[in-house]
Amino acid sequence: MRLTFETAQWLPYPPELVFAFFANPENLPRLLPRWQRARIEEAVFAPPSPRPPGSPRYPGIAAGSGTRLTLSFRPIPLLPMRIPWEAQIEDFRWNESFCDLQLRGPFAYWRHCHTVTAAPSPQYAGQPGTTLRDAVAYELPLGAFSSLANTLILRRRIAAIFHYRQHRTAELLALMTGRGR
Repeated sequence: MRLTFETAQWLPYPPELVFAFFANPENLPRLLPRWQRARIEEAVFAPPSPRPPGSPRYPGIAAGSGTRLTLSFRPIPLLPMRIPWEAQIEDFRWNESFCDLQLRGPFAYWRHCHTVTAAPSPQYAGQPGTTLRDAVAYELPLGAFSSLANTLILRRRIAAIFHYRQHRTAELLALMTGRGR
């Protein structure tokens, strides 16, 4: 059974910067909780499509459609075992969206799409910024127990990881732009 999780975050930065930040796979381990000790084990890059004319360039690399990444992480704090997660980038559209599809990992299915949209601040009238939307479709490899495991444990765990990720995104973008401490 396919399950879904969605969340959104408003950031006081232009869509091009937010997109470039997420399209750079070097930022992925920095967005996961420190106790997971996430690291990129292997990356096979496919060049992204050409940038739209007039699109600003930001430092770093971008993982275009077809890029394959293998990440490893600890699933439980202090557990020395690491889980590999291999994903492929697809549907890459500069300054709009891209998705990562799990090829090998802990889920029976996982597809995570990142979408950025220019949007004024919901709190500060007219302040320009970006809404970042994360949409995840996933399936557990537990058969009949999937729904119960999702209800009791996994959904809250995914929500906590994305909450952490949103906090770290704001923190890292502030540091990157000089707005941080």
